[in-house]
Amino acid sequence: MSPWTAGLVVALTVLASLVALVWVSRHYLIWRERRNDSRLSPDYPGPPDDAPFIHVFVAAKDEADNIEPCVRSMLEQDYPNFSVTVCNDRSTDATGEIVERIAAEDPRVSLLNIERLPEGWCGKNNAMQTGICSTNSEWICMIDADCRQTSTRTLSTAMQYAADTDADLLSVLPDLDMRGFWEYAIQPVCGGVMMIWFRPDRVNDPNHPSAYANGAFMLMKRSAYEAIGRHERIKGEVNEDMHMADLVKKAGLNLRVVRSGGLYRVRMYTSLRSIVRGWARIFFGTFGTLKRLTLSFLLMTVMGLVPYVAAILGLSMGAAGAQGASLWWALGIAGAAGVVIQISVIFRFYRLIGARPLLAWSYPLGCLVVLLSLSIALSKLRKGAKVTWRGTSYSAAR
Repeated sequence: MSPWTAGLVVALTVLASLVALVWVSRHYLIWRERRNDSRLSPDYPGPPDDAPFIHVFVAAKDEADNIEPCVRSMLEQDYPNFSVTVCNDRSTDATGEIVERIAAEDPRVSLLNIERLPEGWCGKNNAMQTGICSTNSEWICMIDADCRQTSTRTLSTAMQYAADTDADLLSVLPDLDMRGFWEYAIQPVCGGVMMIWFRPDRVNDPNHPSAYANGAFMLMKRSAYEAIGRHERIKGEVNEDMHMADLVKKAGLNLRVVRSGGLYRVRMYTSLRSIVRGWARIFFGTFGTLKRLTLSFLLMTVMGLVPYVAAILGLSMGAAGAQGASLWWALGIAGAAGVVIQISVIFRFYRLIGARPLLAWSYPLGCLVVLLSLSIALSKLRKGAKVTWRGTSYSAAR
């Protein structure tokens, strides 16, 4: 074995060993999360005695398949003082007709039809601001059309939690509704990328710059909404939730994030193609810079795939009796240890978030799909690139 080859094998062995140690540290993070059990569940008290009025806004574009269960599950809430406005953003399907029918049955529901998209605006941002500015409620709740409330106490517990934590913006992270192999194999891995950058304990720390929110459920004081400049401040951003959270934190307001513990569910994507394209849009809208997208790509490659490369290369070369067999065996053992520790961590993580623990073995496959989505997101940084969402293309320029 040449000195150069020996040096490379030693370097890979050190890298694989360090990756294994990082995966060991993830066991501690999962243990801490289980111990704290920071989820917001239907058992949490609420609503507050004064129960301030909450106006719920749903941005919907061509959501005929989702809008009825979304609205009806919200109408089943036990919160005593709320209404729902569906901001129908240029839909070409039956979304508007469905909402009109529900509104005829329940006076708490109203329909606001958005006929045009102003220059420089993303559709959801325009629809939400148009709806919010048509009312004067003290509290605003923004949800997505693909949300299903699985508890009648979502608004009550969220409002009580916001009052207890003095939150200006509270984002309740959804329970993921996953069906089929690809959703179970990929969605948790994509979510894990977000957790790397936006750990909830850091997001909830007013002294830490990390800011994160999920647009599936955001409960916000109107005064905070006005203070950050409404949606107009981020009118061209495809991931308005993340940018709104960042503005809230930079304004010195109180941002809070908490996981749902049986309050509501979201099925984000239903096919491999939609998962890849959808998460590419999310990664681009969230990270949006060459530095952060590249770092995410490198991190997923090293943490997700290096243990397997080290194990296969080291064990196969060692078993074949290649020169420097002891170095190859050391590489293979370090890689194999990393694989075992990784899968054990993913098993516990999947069980924590309600995914399928027995699919922990598919984590490297999920990593490959994430790398594909990150590559697509990186391609959006080129001049003239477009981001397409819900049939509308937006300039990716920043």
